[in-house]
Amino acid sequence: MIAYILRLIGAVLFVSWIVGTLVFFLIHLVPGDPVAVMLGDWASPADETALREQLGLHLPIWTQYVHYLTGLLQFDLGQSLFFQQPVSDLIAERFPMTLQLAVMALFVAVLIAFPLGLWAALRAGKWPDHLSMTVSLIGVSIPNFWLGPMLILVFSLGLAWLPVSGAEQPFSWVLPAITLGTALAAILARMLRASLLEVMHEDYIRTAQAKGLPASMVYGKHALLNALLPVVTILGLQLGTLLGGAVITEVVFDWPGLGQLLVESIQRRDYPVVQGCILVISVAYITINGLTELVYAWLDPRIRVAQ
Repeated sequence: MIAYILRLIGAVLFVSWIVGTLVFFLIHLVPGDPVAVMLGDWASPADETALREQLGLHLPIWTQYVHYLTGLLQFDLGQSLFFQQPVSDLIAERFPMTLQLAVMALFVAVLIAFPLGLWAALRAGKWPDHLSMTVSLIGVSIPNFWLGPMLILVFSLGLAWLPVSGAEQPFSWVLPAITLGTALAAILARMLRASLLEVMHEDYIRTAQAKGLPASMVYGKHALLNALLPVVTILGLQLGTLLGGAVITEVVFDWPGLGQLLVESIQRRDYPVVQGCILVISVAYITINGLTELVYAWLDPRIRVAQ
């Protein structure tokens, strides 16, 4: 297990370097000058030159890259060009909001997927199964940028039940969480159904039924626990995906998270903030994947023996 944790740390460091390098060079290829964005169209060339030197943008790109890597080794993500404050402070302010939205979306997805998947598996081949899989297919096919505005039109503007945007009111998270969790719920429901159907034909399930155990114990304890292994993998992968995929949803609902900060920073050509946001999302993704493997090993003793 210690060797596995060391491999995980090594993977995080390697991926961080690859992602940081790619983002650094790609963001510098994006058309636009951050100095021109900050000073406006009426700035004099002298002011632009002075600000460029102040921000270090006059240096060769390889020199800037070395400075960037040196800062990463010191856990320094640099200074925002637009806000003129440390990037780490901006991310620390916004990341909890993105994490909150991702966790709530995961909660919504599990709340929808587990009853739907169980219902479909226990009624396989019948109309509840077909209905559940049709609903899940519709859920995975609807894009966030369409579902979000539709939910706002119905539940915010039409029925006036929930806030339109922002995060100040108590139930502001409901619509963005539903928007973000719908596609995940569809994937989880289909995965749970397939996994349960495979497990329910195993010998130990037939033995439990032959002993006269109640159906709730057979399916709830024996079948469901063993069917959770692939579902846990999907949950871990999708939680990392939710952190990065919340960008569109945060923009639609004006959610003050990391995704909205990333979009705003791209528009402003704020290189350090863009690099910091993508780097944090990437590290969170691979870390969650590693923790998912640890949970997987805890659920399946055979994996612990193999490690």
